[in-house]
Amino acid sequence: MTIFDDMTKDQLRGFLVKDWMTHDGAWFHFSCMELGIDKANYLNKKALGMLAEVEQKRLLKLMGWQDHKIRTFEDLKAMIDNFFSVVKGDFMTFEYSFPAKNAFHWVTHTCWAYEGMKKLGVEKEFQCGPLWRVMCWFKNLGIKFEMNPLVQTCLLNMQDNCEGEFRFFLD
Repeated sequence: MTIFDDMTKDQLRGFLVKDWMTHDGAWFHFSCMELGIDKANYLNKKALGMLAEVEQKRLLKLMGWQDHKIRTFEDLKAMIDNFFSVVKGDFMTFEYSFPAKNAFHWVTHTCWAYEGMKKLGVEKEFQCGPLWRVMCWFKNLGIKFEMNPLVQTCLLNMQDNCEGEFRFFLD
């Protein structure tokens, strides 16, 4: 018997997400130290775009939707719920809802990425990775959307909280 045999799904997800975020943070830290914040932001967005493409294919396959085209808001809601059921760690204190048709609202209470950037002293220049990843899910699937506010940098540098909404153009 191994610890893997004794782990619950939640424990396994928690371990893997924390490990992954630790690697992500370390990668960003060393990229920033070696190359500067501008290059680290650029490379982070490139890497997240690739991650999102691979990640969504894997998650859609787990859902049995590898050949499914997201055409309706109900499909998109199911996809978002399923994706976050796998990739959201317990330390990620964000919530999301679907307050109206074609609307996806999020609010982050304490951003783990922003807190990490504060430790590096680059929070003012950091370009949000978590929201970029979510945007890439939508872009890669060809889903048209608008985002309010439009994220250029970390929203915590633009407003008091990390809160906003995606509006989709689906049936």
